[in-house]
Amino acid sequence: MSTSECVFCGMVRDPIHQAPIYRDERVFVVRDINPKARVHLLIIPNTHLASLAYIGPGQLPIMGHLFVVAEEMARREGVTLSGYRLVLNQGADSGQEIEHLHMHLLAGQHLGSMG
Repeated sequence: MSTSECVFCGMVRDPIHQAPIYRDERVFVVRDINPKARVHLLIIPNTHLASLAYIGPGQLPIMGHLFVVAEEMARREGVTLSGYRLVLNQGADSGQEIEHLHMHLLAGQHLGSMG
């Protein structure tokens, strides 16, 4: 997939796009259009990285920034203390639907144990 076909890259190119609830020079955040929890946000790097398979030492700053923004968004949503789950899907078998790395923040309800 080219970046011109990527839905997230299209949102990056449109700085006045209405969907982002947060945007900075490295990432933007949108509400998932098919939420799996009361709070379901996507934290998306502005730079196109297809998946975790393409992450190396050069991407350490953006990967760390995803977690910093996740905590900020959890605070804004009022779920920092009650708890939230962060999910990064890698590849088709994991359920990754869009080939642009992104982190899911799920919260606002009991999510159950994963193991």
